[in-house]
Amino acid sequence: MRTSHFIRTSLATLALMMPLHAALAASMEEEQNLVDRATLTVRDMFSAATVSSKVTRYLAQSRGVIVCPSVFRMSIAFGGGGGGCVFLTRDAHGSWSDPAFYRMSSANFGLQLGMQDVEVMLFVMTDQGVQSLLDSQFKLSADVGASFASSGSGLESGTAGEHNTSIKGVQKSKGLFAGAALGGSKMRVNSAANRAYYSQIVGPEDIVVSMRVNNSGADPLRSALTEVLTAAQSRPDKNGQASAA
Repeated sequence: MRTSHFIRTSLATLALMMPLHAALAASMEEEQNLVDRATLTVRDMFSAATVSSKVTRYLAQSRGVIVCPSVFRMSIAFGGGGGGCVFLTRDAHGSWSDPAFYRMSSANFGLQLGMQDVEVMLFVMTDQGVQSLLDSQFKLSADVGASFASSGSGLESGTAGEHNTSIKGVQKSKGLFAGAALGGSKMRVNSAANRAYYSQIVGPEDIVVSMRVNNSGADPLRSALTEVLTAAQSRPDKNGQASAA
């Protein structure tokens, strides 16, 4: 009787846990999809980069990067948008951390009409910039809008962050959007995504500073950041210049 009761109790517990495991697996799949799309974004951004390209210099000098594969905006008079992003830092030996998950959100009033899907990379150039992003919420300075003006499928470059020194950025846009801007956009830590991806409660500092957690699913993204820089630095520009390496 005791054995039968133990079996029934175990089966009941297992039945209760199965939906939880299924939910966790589904959530991790969603976060892995974002990481995979971020990998494609990195390679797309650097597909035509040369030794003298701004993105090459930005990445070479950066302390960290934020990759947002798809920031979607749709508006009639009132503008709003958002999308998932990942944040990685580089240590003194040049190794990239695993990604911390964030969400970008924005809302702007003004003359805006249309829709736009934008790939965004932000290059964190200083330790101060990294520290700012470890807060639960980070706001891009209002003057970033002019730097990230939309131009169809073209690549735009500019700067963001306080005094235009801590963070630099590039975007690649699809679609038409009048008055599009990232100025005032907020970066919020996605705690649920971080917990799901690493199967434990972790914050951005645990992931990108102490680097105490790892998910092998992010290895292709980490490798891509190293590979695109190496390729760009060895690719001559139109004047035939290439790096000494």
